[in-house]
Amino acid sequence: MLRRSLTVAALGVAATATVLLSAAPALAHGFSSTVYVDVTAGDAGRVRTAVELEYDLFIVSAADYESDDPLFRAGTDAFEAEDTVAMGAALNAHRESAVRYVTERFGISSDGTCTGAPSGDFTMGAREGVPYATMLLDWTCPPGGDAHEVRSALFPDTETYVKGVKTIVTYALDGRTGSAALDASAPTFSTGQSWQHRFGEFFLLGAEHLLTGIDHILFLLALIAGSRRLREIVLAATAFTVAHSVTFMLAALGLVDVPARVVEPVIALSIAVVAGWNLIAAYFDKPDNNGRLGVVFLFGLVHGLGFAGALGIDEAFSWTLLWSLLVFNVGIETVQLSVIALAFPLLIVLRRRSPRAGRWATGIVSAGVSVMGLIWFGQRLLEG
Repeated sequence: MLRRSLTVAALGVAATATVLLSAAPALAHGFSSTVYVDVTAGDAGRVRTAVELEYDLFIVSAADYESDDPLFRAGTDAFEAEDTVAMGAALNAHRESAVRYVTERFGISSDGTCTGAPSGDFTMGAREGVPYATMLLDWTCPPGGDAHEVRSALFPDTETYVKGVKTIVTYALDGRTGSAALDASAPTFSTGQSWQHRFGEFFLLGAEHLLTGIDHILFLLALIAGSRRLREIVLAATAFTVAHSVTFMLAALGLVDVPARVVEPVIALSIAVVAGWNLIAAYFDKPDNNGRLGVVFLFGLVHGLGFAGALGIDEAFSWTLLWSLLVFNVGIETVQLSVIALAFPLLIVLRRRSPRAGRWATGIVSAGVSVMGLIWFGQRLLEG
């Protein structure tokens, strides 16, 4: 009776995982957006902001909000044709609508609201292979302020085009330099904020990124399912942590640049390979832990590039930026260790109480994860 109950429980866990996996495309990378803002001291006491927005989302949102159908048609035609010159031309031809959309959702204040005005034309660039539009705004602020507050509510959830927008801000203003992460729950920050507050934001951003990046979670579950003893999961988690930390820091600092169209399919493939490795080892009952560690380390290097893509920071080296990135990585590691601490003991107990149920749980979860990894791999190759 006990074994039958445990088997049913294991199948229930697998069924739950299958439900989560069926929703995977909606939870994987690519269905959120990141805005990048660089804030510096401008001429004549003004503040200059360079705001970078994902082009296709910007076009749809601005055209809809401003009821500017010609902007939508010209912008989407240029996007589908992958013509960056035409993309910039579409925005500049409908400058008033595009600027108003941004300035009503983004602002600077210092002892009162600052007045923003565009400086120059829209220009086009790319982040992780995705077209981004950049607009420069000069802000005139009331005199006397010793700190500036940045507010961002760009692409709000109420517009329904995207969920989970992050605004990554880097600044050199008021005699201070640093970076901050804004979202719907924390839409503002001040250059006068303490370093503890700013680093706390990056810690939460790192934790949230791992929790909402179901592909990374599934990779971690594949590591847990394939580990039979505490030593094995510790070694696997360490190999993964070391590998992704190295490439995360190098990529986030702009020292390594690999396109997202390469990184994302390989991340999906890594899920399938590691989960498939578990099935092969279980079938032959001959686990190759050294070979598995090597595979985990290599794929961990690629996952680090995926983590860095969440920030997209490629500024020149600074100690402030370095600490922000380290805290972001600590947030990732905290969630990773929490998942291991919760899931691995449960799996060990199941295996000891009923080895057969443990094998079923490992096999079903590994098979489901491997299949989803292959599906994602195919999807991301086609999307790339």
